[in-house]
Amino acid sequence: MRKGFGIICVILGVLLLVKGHDVGNSIASRVKITFTGAPVNEATKLYLSGTGLGLFGLLLIFWKRK
Repeated sequence: MRKGFGIICVILGVLLLVKGHDVGNSIASRVKITFTGAPVNEATKLYLSGTGLGLFGLLLIFWKRK
């Protein structure tokens, strides 16, 4: 059960990273970065949540309980 939930978390984490990459490379984000110099907040949130969820999933898969 725990490994299955871990695999789901890893898959969702990867999907969030891909979505963040798509949002970060959109035309609207390029225009915003050009004029303001600031990265897109939504892309940053997606990158961080995808990384966190993926690491949590890997922890669930590989961490052995005693």
